[in-house]
Amino acid sequence: MIEFHQVNKWYGEYQALSDINETVARGEIVVVCGPSGSGKSTLIRTLNRLEPIHSGRITLNGQDIHARGLDVNAFRAGIGFVFQQFNLFPHLSALDNCTLAPRRLRGLSAAQAKEEALALLERVGLVHKAHAFASELSGGQQQRVAIARALAMKPPVLLFDEPTSALDPEMVGEVLAVMKDLARDGLTMLVVTHEMGFARDVADRVLFMDAGHVLERATPEQFFNRPEHPRAQQFLADIRSPFAVA
Repeated sequence: MIEFHQVNKWYGEYQALSDINETVARGEIVVVCGPSGSGKSTLIRTLNRLEPIHSGRITLNGQDIHARGLDVNAFRAGIGFVFQQFNLFPHLSALDNCTLAPRRLRGLSAAQAKEEALALLERVGLVHKAHAFASELSGGQQQRVAIARALAMKPPVLLFDEPTSALDPEMVGEVLAVMKDLARDGLTMLVVTHEMGFARDVADRVLFMDAGHVLERATPEQFFNRPEHPRAQQFLADIRSPFAVA
C-alpha cells in the first residue's frame, strides 16, 4: 500500500530523512520508534503532504503522492491522521467534529453522517460525550474523538503521530486500548510512538530510526529480544533502565 523509494528530506543543512526505502503492506501495522529527533515524525508527515520531500518518491496505492498536479485536499481526505495535539475544532461538539468532513467531502446527508458518527463515538467509548465541546473533555477523551473523526472518512490507511505524547500517564491506556481494537480490524496503520508495550503487543513490524536513517526493521519479537544494530541495542537498554545509577 505504501512505498518509500530513496526519500530524502532536509531542513536547511540538516538532513531529517536519508535515503529511506520502505514498504508497508495492506493491512499491516508498522510502529516507527527511535529517539527524539530521529526523523520518525517527519517520515509520517511526508505521507499526507504535511512535509515536502526533496528527492525520491512516495507512493500510496500506486499513486505518486508528491507528483505535480496532485489534488492535495482530495488526497488528504482519503488518509486518516491522528496528531499529537488532538486538533479538534473547539467551536464544534464531538459529534459535529465527526460529521463535518463526511458531509462536506463524502457527500453524506446530515442524518447519515450523524448515524455513522454516533457509531464511531460508541466504538471509542464516548457516545455519552457526543454533544460536549473539546474544552469539556479530558486529553484522553479528545484524542479518542480525534480517532473517531479520522475513521469517519473511512480511510484505507491510518497514521498516528505520537498520539499519546501529550497525555497524562493515566489517560494513555484508554487511547492505546482504542488503537489496539482498531488493529484487529485489518486497517493499515503506521504508528509513530514511544509506547513500546503497544509495539510489542500490536505491531506486525517495528522500524527503528536514528539521525534520519532506518537502522533496524524487524518483528517485535526480534526487535525486543534480538536487536541487531548497536544503536537499537542501546536505545532498548536505555528505556529499560531509565533510572540507572551512575
